[in-house]
Amino acid sequence: MNRTHPKSLARKAKKSYTLSAESVAFLDAMRKRRRAPSVSAVLEEILQMARREQRKAALDRAVSDYYTSLSEAESREQKNWGSFALTQFPDSEG
Repeated sequence: MNRTHPKSLARKAKKSYTLSAESVAFLDAMRKRRRAPSVSAVLEEILQMARREQRKAALDRAVSDYYTSLSEAESREQKNWGSFALTQFPDSEG
């Protein structure tokens, strides 16, 4: 009897990929080291990590682009607001 929940079938897709023997050995070693239930679980984790890093890099670029687009006056105002905000927090060293 298949115990797979119908919703999990909608969320996953079965695919086949050809990998080098070195990559297969790496994934098998990671599965054993992490005590993961399958190589697919390891691959899913690797892909999730790559997506998080990609989103973080995009956010970092957007923040950097925003601040480099500011005029000198706008940049000065942002620095002043930052300095003011820092004075609003209690001193943690005191």
